[in-house]
Amino acid sequence: MSIRDLKVGCQTFTWEMLGKNWNGGPDDLLEAIAQGGYAGIEITDTMIGHYADSPNDFAESLQKHGLTLVALAIGSKSGFTVKEEIESDLRTTQRWIDFAAVFSGALVSIGSATVVSEGPRKAKFEIAAEFYNRAGELGKASGVDIALHPSSHHNTLLFDRGDYDRIFSLVDENLVGWVPDTGHLLRGHADMIDTLRTYQDRIRYLHLKDADANGKWAMLGNGGCDTPAVIDIVAAAPGFNGWLVLEEESDTAAADPATAVRTNRETMRRYGA
Repeated sequence: MSIRDLKVGCQTFTWEMLGKNWNGGPDDLLEAIAQGGYAGIEITDTMIGHYADSPNDFAESLQKHGLTLVALAIGSKSGFTVKEEIESDLRTTQRWIDFAAVFSGALVSIGSATVVSEGPRKAKFEIAAEFYNRAGELGKASGVDIALHPSSHHNTLLFDRGDYDRIFSLVDENLVGWVPDTGHLLRGHADMIDTLRTYQDRIRYLHLKDADANGKWAMLGNGGCDTPAVIDIVAAAPGFNGWLVLEEESDTAAADPATAVRTNRETMRRYGA
């Protein structure tokens, strides 16, 4: 796949990370992302707002703004590592699978397993894998692809290469794909490129984010991400759907998210996408 064939979307966590400092709604996000020059959006279950029970209305608003839903990203207070919460988490996952099913090609991206309780770490991998695999079965039955999104945030269970090796040894690649995130990979992996190559067959789409040598978030192109090398690997992945989703968490974005995501879109144009 040529870089010029790739589609560029925007993740809404850039606004979500502002917490109480963000008072807008989903329509404001669509407007900012469309004006930023993006073709698609990945929105979280937190930021979907009043559209949560109205996928058809959301589809109309997307069409109005010229945007495609790339994925609906979800998380859970359980961190997907509490055995007693699996059934509840699966019911919630089915709800969002049903939502995503309205949108052709849209995925459900499930957030990183995290440690929220006491107990052996090994057991938490097994619980998370059970959840991810069962979520994948729900997605397959509904015709919606499921992918997991590891992170490097506080209490993540999926931080370094050893963690990735363990979770991927337990998760069925025929049921659950992977959304690699370059920022999180830079912060947790000695060799991001090797991780991408090793698990290339699992890649469904890509989160592009940057971080400096100290792990501090940076605007795209201002950190350690070798974007052309990453794109070469991802574009050749057999399950890659063509979407690059930019996600910005830097201090620049915290000060002015709309301008930051617009700047990142210009950066991607310089790379040819």
